[in-house]
Amino acid sequence: MTDWLTPEEWRAVTLSLRVATVAVVTSLPLGVATAFVLARREFWGKQVLNGLVHLPLILPPVVTGYLLLLTFGRKGYVGQFLDEWFGIVFAFRWTGAALAAAVMGFPLMVRTIRLAIEAVDPKLEQAAGTLGASRPWVFLTVTLPLIVPGVLAGAILSFAKAMGEFGATITFVSNIPGQTQTLPTAIYSFLQVPGGEAQAGRLVLVALAVAMAALLLSEWTGRRVARRISGA
Repeated sequence: MTDWLTPEEWRAVTLSLRVATVAVVTSLPLGVATAFVLARREFWGKQVLNGLVHLPLILPPVVTGYLLLLTFGRKGYVGQFLDEWFGIVFAFRWTGAALAAAVMGFPLMVRTIRLAIEAVDPKLEQAAGTLGASRPWVFLTVTLPLIVPGVLAGAILSFAKAMGEFGATITFVSNIPGQTQTLPTAIYSFLQVPGGEAQAGRLVLVALAVAMAALLLSEWTGRRVARRISGA
């Protein structure tokens, strides 16, 4: 792969892999918790929470990126606080690209995990509760083992979305080679340069390979969920 891709192209691919991995790993615990709350709890404002979770799927990615910039930029409501007190900066950094990717992939992650949780028979959880197990222990010993394939499927879909994220990323962290230039933004840059079609084409092939692998893995883990729940 390193011989097939130029150093510039390889940097874009490796940065995308880094961004997508960090985005998935950091958002997965919150994704599981959010999916569980939406699947198993009834409370005032549940539909509002559900709408907020899925909002990045509906909004134009550029709008999401602009909202991230307003919130987590150096002068943003949260970004200024993080910068002054903890020295954490997201805007125009690769960490900001990871944040944007996590936000855009979060709805797919939550939706997939929620479907897996809803497929688990609540009576199994109730039975463990009647034996004196606490709710966290019931989740860890009963629910979580049953939904592991669904969690993996959600993580895979989120990873694929993160690898292909463009609009929110370029709005929030720009397109700086070697720093924030991910796979999609690199393809965009090469297409703006005369004679860059070959470089863009190679990166498109990489993107297609990653997307296809993610879809196949997601389908496979989805079938595992169905078989496990049905007892087959």
